[in-house]
Amino acid sequence: MATPLYPRGPATIEAPFHGALMLIDADESQLVLVDFQARLKPVMWDAEAVWANAARLATLAQALSVPTWGTEQNPSRLGEMPPEIRSHCRQVLAKMQFSAVEEGLGEWLQPEPPQAPKGNARSLPRHLQKPQPGVEERKTIVLAGCEAHICLMQTALDVLEDEFEVWVVTDACSSRTERNRDAAYDRLAGAGAELVTAEMVAFEWVRTAEHSQFKLLQSLFK
Repeated sequence: MATPLYPRGPATIEAPFHGALMLIDADESQLVLVDFQARLKPVMWDAEAVWANAARLATLAQALSVPTWGTEQNPSRLGEMPPEIRSHCRQVLAKMQFSAVEEGLGEWLQPEPPQAPKGNARSLPRHLQKPQPGVEERKTIVLAGCEAHICLMQTALDVLEDEFEVWVVTDACSSRTERNRDAAYDRLAGAGAELVTAEMVAFEWVRTAEHSQFKLLQSLFK
């Protein structure tokens, strides 16, 4: 008698899980602002609203101690980020590659492990004889920028590959055409990124009307 192909019934093939289901936590977040540059703005779809939302998020991120990083694509030709965005960034990466991860962004997002103190343990100061705490990892990356279907998307896909959670702020991203922007959102969602809005991020970072920065949030978004 032939052995049945599925002795206990057909196997269930589960689809891979993508994305995160929890709220965005400010203490676990980093904000990445991709290529908000002077010479790109005039040709981006809905640019005024997109740039304004990026500036709002950057302002709130700084108030909440959320590390904020910026990138500039070929800044000698495309110009720098505007001061209202650039001033909130801890560092700004000048790049030629479309993916910022290819030029070093990944090292900024991933803290280096602490170095063991040198010297004989007994010769070290008492506080160095104890194990040193690790640097806190922030695995939630909130991304905004342009062009959504080029530099933003390639950066996001590389960040996902590095096993971060990626949240793309749809009303703080743009491309030259609405079709290109929306195609980027479809592809990013399929790859595991979560699509959110600037207000969603802001209210999830703050969580309560009793938060010390809630009045700032209201002034920025209401």
